[in-house]
Amino acid sequence: MVKLGVVGLGNMGAGMALSAVRAGLKVVGFDPATQSRQVLQEAGVTLVDDLAALSAQADVIVLSLPTSDVVEKVVLGEGGLLQHAREGQIVLDTSTADPASTLRIAQALQGSALRLVDGPVSGGPRAAHGGSMTMLLGGEAADLKALAPVLDALTGKRVHVGPVGAGHSAKLFNNLLCGIHLIAAGEAIRVARAAGLDVEQILKGVNAGSGRSGVTEVNCPTWILNGAFDSGFTMKLMRKDLRLAVAMIEQSGASVPLAREALRLWADSAASVDDGEDFNRIVDYEEQAR
Repeated sequence: MVKLGVVGLGNMGAGMALSAVRAGLKVVGFDPATQSRQVLQEAGVTLVDDLAALSAQADVIVLSLPTSDVVEKVVLGEGGLLQHAREGQIVLDTSTADPASTLRIAQALQGSALRLVDGPVSGGPRAAHGGSMTMLLGGEAADLKALAPVLDALTGKRVHVGPVGAGHSAKLFNNLLCGIHLIAAGEAIRVARAAGLDVEQILKGVNAGSGRSGVTEVNCPTWILNGAFDSGFTMKLMRKDLRLAVAMIEQSGASVPLAREALRLWADSAASVDDGEDFNRIVDYEEQAR
């Protein structure tokens, strides 16, 4: 039986830990700030007090952490996973992270006992709790094969997009496109309403044609048109991901005028749409005349 360690037990990490337990894996978790301690323990997750204790019990270690800086500290820092590594352990980083940071970690792990796979996820807390996330994987084929029992427990869909770092790059592309699509959908909704049209019916038409996107097919009916705005993913998190996309764009040197305009709108929206709001709220942002 694969023994799974989960570092970071927020909405996503706790959901993954619970999904893994339901799939029959032995799960140990670490997060001194978790709000789900009782739920996790009652479900059968063993909670430990430090990374050393987690590393001693885990064959695969899933990271679900907020930033690349935190990931680097957990893996490479004093008392981190590298310091306590056992031969053959695999770190699966499901965070949405800076690909440049991922490559730095991979380089630091060369020749060590630890192997690294980046596997950022989509689907939010609901998919994490349901074991149905989409995961974009960067790493060696042999490591992905070794991860199969864990990936089967956590994901409904997974795509191997390339070597280490490619997963995090693909996730930034995904979130960049999602950010653009949300702005475009918001504008289409405003135009349809102003024209006196039935927005839900209009979107059904769009979703039957080539203008459809994940936003029009999923976000609009699930969180936007019904006024729920409770996806579990905040404006703060999306803005963080889009700042990472900006860095990737700058490093590439590519010409991306549409993306730059969308990224500007997301940044400017901070003045009127709070970081704590659901990220789908961007559809309501209307820029004042400049």
